[in-house]
Amino acid sequence: MLDRSSAKSIEDGSFEIKDEPFYLAQENEIELFEAAFNNKLPVTLKGPTGSGKTRLIEHMAWKLSRPFYTVACHDDLSANDLVGRYIIKGDEVEWIDGPLLMAIKTGGIVYLDEIVEARKDTMVVIHPLTDHRRYLLVEKQGRIHHAPKDFMLVISYNPNYQSVLKELKPSTRQRFVTIDLNWPGEDLETQIVGQETGVDRDIAARLVKAANKIRNLIHQGLEEGVSTRELVYAAMLLKSGVSVKDALCSTMVESLTHDTDLKEGIIEVLKNYFYF
Repeated sequence: MLDRSSAKSIEDGSFEIKDEPFYLAQENEIELFEAAFNNKLPVTLKGPTGSGKTRLIEHMAWKLSRPFYTVACHDDLSANDLVGRYIIKGDEVEWIDGPLLMAIKTGGIVYLDEIVEARKDTMVVIHPLTDHRRYLLVEKQGRIHHAPKDFMLVISYNPNYQSVLKELKPSTRQRFVTIDLNWPGEDLETQIVGQETGVDRDIAARLVKAANKIRNLIHQGLEEGVSTRELVYAAMLLKSGVSVKDALCSTMVESLTHDTDLKEGIIEVLKNYFYF
């Protein structure tokens, strides 16, 4: 499945990000990513939901001027979905490239988002692309495609959601350069929210302070904290005139938990920073 609005199809069938995606570095992830690209090394992005993993890759694809292919991994995603398949078109049988093969042919960056959600046979396919071999075996065509120097494989996962059944094996993790992204620091996150939405710095700062307090509830039953993405959504709603209560509850309460007690706890935190 190819998505992300910033990846635009162009005539030759590749995907190009034409406008610079806004991204503020937390630490040295841009330099590390670029060094991995220059040395033909695959990368894993590890971090919680909404911590900027996808935006980082979009920014790097733009910076490196590479076509960008993103795949949202899920339980039904098979190796054929990545590589390609034959389809019947009228009276003919036609081969359709999958995003992984497309990225190899165009020297692009392919991003497998939440890789642990994909079926295990996908790992068998990508392993030869993560070492010195750098090739993709397409069994149905009886061909081996060698990746050019500009090809890059990037995967991501949220370690908070890992379980015994859905876990990235050590043998797979050790094939990648790993970049750990967490929620940005308070000043940086405030700047991001303000830059993305145009809200006053005071509002952005209060949103971030509230989010950091809510994130402390992760150890008290909350599965996931407020993401930077949700703060951006909240700020956008506030700026568009939505009431404070509706804007905050729809982005920083209801999206986090179904538990009544936790909801009440989050609302009490929010009331320390906003009146509603």
